[in-house]
This record gives sequence, structure tokens and C-alpha cells, in this order.
Amino acid sequence: VAAFPLEDFYIGTHHMINNIPKKEQKRLFYMALLAICLGTGGMRAIVCPPGAYGLQEYGSQKQMSFFNWFCWIMNLKATVVFLGISYIQHSGAWALVLLIPFMSTLMALMTLHMMHCNLIYQPEKCCSLLTTFGVFINALKICCLRYWRLAGDVTSWLDHAKKKNGGCYNELHVENTKLFFTLLPLFIFQLLYRICIMQIPSGYYVQTMNSNLNLDGFLLPVAVMNVVNTLPLLILAPCLEYFSTCLLPSKRDGSFLLACIIAGNLSAALSVMVAGFFEIRRKHFPPVEQPLSGNVLTVSSMPCFHLVLQYVLLGVAETLVNPAVSVIYGLVPSTIRGTSMNFSTLFNGFGCFMGALLVELVYLISEGNWFPNTLNKGNLESFFFFLASLTLLNVLGFWSVSQRYCNLNHFNAQNISGSNHEETLLLHEKSLTFYGSTQEFSPSIDLWETAL
Repeated sequence: VAAFPLEDFYIGTHHMINNIPKKEQKRLFYMALLAICLGTGGMRAIVCPPGAYGLQEYGSQKQMSFFNWFCWIMNLKATVVFLGISYIQHSGAWALVLLIPFMSTLMALMTLHMMHCNLIYQPEKCCSLLTTFGVFINALKICCLRYWRLAGDVTSWLDHAKKKNGGCYNELHVENTKLFFTLLPLFIFQLLYRICIMQIPSGYYVQTMNSNLNLDGFLLPVAVMNVVNTLPLLILAPCLEYFSTCLLPSKRDGSFLLACIIAGNLSAALSVMVAGFFEIRRKHFPPVEQPLSGNVLTVSSMPCFHLVLQYVLLGVAETLVNPAVSVIYGLVPSTIRGTSMNFSTLFNGFGCFMGALLVELVYLISEGNWFPNTLNKGNLESFFFFLASLTLLNVLGFWSVSQRYCNLNHFNAQNISGSNHEETLLLHEKSLTFYGSTQEFSPSIDLWETAL
């Protein structure tokens, strides 16, 4: 329902017209989006982190490799899905619209039934996301009451949350929260990256639909461009893994991964700039009529394969930025890894929502000129160049704070040296049963669709 709001149905040999009002169809569409997001979010939260915790005894290299290959498998499945959607768009095999979700749900239930014993874990009893927020609120409350004066054995304002300083939390919780707050720059700059990157495909899709999709008599489905976007990740991720593991294993540290993230941000900025230049070029081609989704649209005669470069650069960016999850996972001690991964997921989702809000603000401020309903009557390239500028500023900001995270082992030892080692060792054993959640949300054009 979410992917294909059908106008008619076939039940057996009977042809039924869809008489549902447009308003009700829109409500059904949003309900379907919400159900899909709840389902996929739950699956990601359950499947990925327990596998990573199962690799604790193998060291950090195996753990980081797990995340890289997990992203690779996710994108492989996405490629298969987009190929299926492309086939439906081209052939009109609408029976698959209902068959594919049914088979996917059935296979997911069968997999959960077979693996449910391995997915039963104790809930987090300490250092959870709620505990981290509790330490923050408690320290903030005491600081406000004391007018931000550091009194007693206090080196940081978060120390006010300790019981010995009049707070409600023990020393381990506060020290872990302090370590967690040192990672906030990483989360914030990933948020800015997601704000830019998650809204790029919305403009790319509009640009593709307004280009010539007819290749020697074959009408190319728009979903094929998503396959072009995922191919760089499928090709480069194993090469990057082999390069960092086999050829230069001594370089597989924080500096290498952070350099990959910076290069990925630069690739994203370059992708948006290329999109802006091709948008200017697209307008200089003469218009032609093209059928799309049952309608005849007037589009540019520029072939859509001219836009392949920007999709490839976007895929390269995602390939290089994905190690950010590994960096965050390797930086923190085992007692708060679940919390950091939950917070990473929270920032990714918030970045999607803020990106959609950015599109709405640009549309309102420019009065539709930077994100026009009819591309030939606006300046979409200005929106692309604006996103490129934000991404470049984000690169500069991330580079300025990345130096402190280059040596992961030194950073870890420096930040947890003040904690209670006996209690930390006990929590390290318990942390094998904890899990968090990871990964990204899918982009869309509409504000509320993207928010969902």
C-alpha cells in the first residue's frame, strides 16, 4: 500500500475499482508508513547488536568487520528490492504488490521463530539511555539550585549527580555519562550529515523524473537509479574491508576510520554539486513528452544516464561514512555501548526529520523557487548548491573535532581511568546480554513521510 497506492484491484476474475476517497487513501498511506517503520526499526534493534556482542571475545577488528558486512548485506537486500520495484513499474505486475509484502512478512516470522532462543536477553539494568538522561537532568537541577558553582570534589558539572555530592546516582553511572558526553561532537556532526544526505535523494528523484527515461525505446523505471546508488557500496565495501584488514591491519584504527568519514562527507558534497551543474545543463535541452505513472509529462530531453555520476558519488559517500558506527562502538566501554548505539539511531532519525523540515523551510523562504513543483520554472540547482555548502561546513567542523578520537585505545583508557574498575569488570560481563539499535532511516520527499 505504501509503495503502490493502486487505483484498482483484481480479486480472482473480478475487476474492482478503488473508490476510496483521496483523503482516506492518504490516511491509509501514512498508517502503512508508520507500520513499516515500527517493524523495520524493531528488526534492526534486535538483529544487529546481539551479533556484535557475540563477537566480543574476538576483539575490536571482528566487531568492526561485523558492522561493515551488516551494512553490505542490508544494501544487497535493498538492491534486490529496488530491482523488484523496477520490474513492477515496468511490467505492471500489480499482483506482486500484495505478494511481496506477504512473503517478506512470512519469511521474517519464520526466521524469528527459528532464532528466538538466541534473541532473548535480559533488559538493561544500568547505564541505559534513561539512566544517562537521568544523570544529566539530576546534575542540571543541582547546578541550577547552586547557581552553577562547583563545590567540593567536583571537576565537572555532571559530578553533582553523584551521591557523595548530593545527587542520586553512583559514581559509575556518572563517569559513564561523562564519557558519553565526550562523544556528543561525533553525534552532532553525524546529525548534520544526515540532514543533508537524507534529503538529497528526494531532489535526485524529482530531477530523474524530469529527465528523458526513454533509452532506445525502453522506458527506464525510476527505481533503477536506487540500484545505481547501492552498487558502489556493494563493490567498495568488501574492497575497503580487505584493504584495512589484510593489507594494512596496523592502520585499522580511529584515524583511518575518521579519514573515511571525512572523505565520505566530501564525496556527498561533490555529489550535490554535480547534481546542481547537471540541473543547469538539463534545462538547456529541448522539452519532450514522456508517459510516467499513467500521465504524460513534459520533461527535458537530456538522457537520465547523465545523472548516474551523482548517484555513484552518493553511494561512495555512504560506503565511507558507514564506519562511523564502528568508531562509536569502539570508542565507548562495553557498559554504555547499547546506550551509544541507541543514541546514534536517535540522531539518525532526528536528522531525517530535520532534513525534511529544511526542505519545507527552503520551499517557504524561496517561495517555491529553490524546490519548485515544475523544475523548469524554478532553480533546484540553488538548493543543491546550498546543501553542498552545508556539507562542506560540516566537513570542516568534523575535521576540527576528529583529532581527539584518532587513538581509540588511548581515548578509552583516558576516559574510563577514573571509574570503579571492579564494578566495571562486573558490568562488562553483564553487557554481553545487552543490546541497542543501529542504522538509518529512508528518505522521502514529503515532510511527514520523511518524519515517519
